[in-house]
Amino acid sequence: MEPRQPYPTDLTDKEWALLAPDVPTAKPGGRPEKYPTREILNGIFYILRGGCAWRLLPHDFPPWQIVYQYFWRWKQDGTWHVMHDLRRGDVRVAAGKQRQPSAAIIDSQAVKTTEKGGSAALRHTNRSRGANGISSSIRSGYSSRWWLQLPACRTATGPCPCSMSCGTGLPACA
Repeated sequence: MEPRQPYPTDLTDKEWALLAPDVPTAKPGGRPEKYPTREILNGIFYILRGGCAWRLLPHDFPPWQIVYQYFWRWKQDGTWHVMHDLRRGDVRVAAGKQRQPSAAIIDSQAVKTTEKGGSAALRHTNRSRGANGISSSIRSGYSSRWWLQLPACRTATGPCPCSMSCGTGLPACA
């Protein structure tokens, strides 16, 4: 592959030196890699930073299918989490902190709630006409509160494993 003009999202030599040890290598005995891993990472970062579709990846990167395949494989096997956790630890150490945080804070704004409490916040339905396809299908006969009509001893996926009678006349949960 011939050298190309760099994009702003490309890895610098220093960044590549930090990430290279954490990127999985090719499996032994398989077909040799046709494209350098650094170029595949550059393609992934181009897509993530630019926000465009995979098929719009410029032609001077490896083919979009290959770049996407690596992205998906690394997502499934946890490579992205490992790289993130290692870099986060490096940043914490550089800031004079311990590698792992010793406490966590949950912001009260992170979880939306209502002053009424309970399921009152969940009962709100969209009353505007033609707002989207979902609300029109709700008006055409499907209740937007189907989960509220489930018996008390059942969940959305089946019976609750509580093995107690729910008082609705149904047999005990099992």
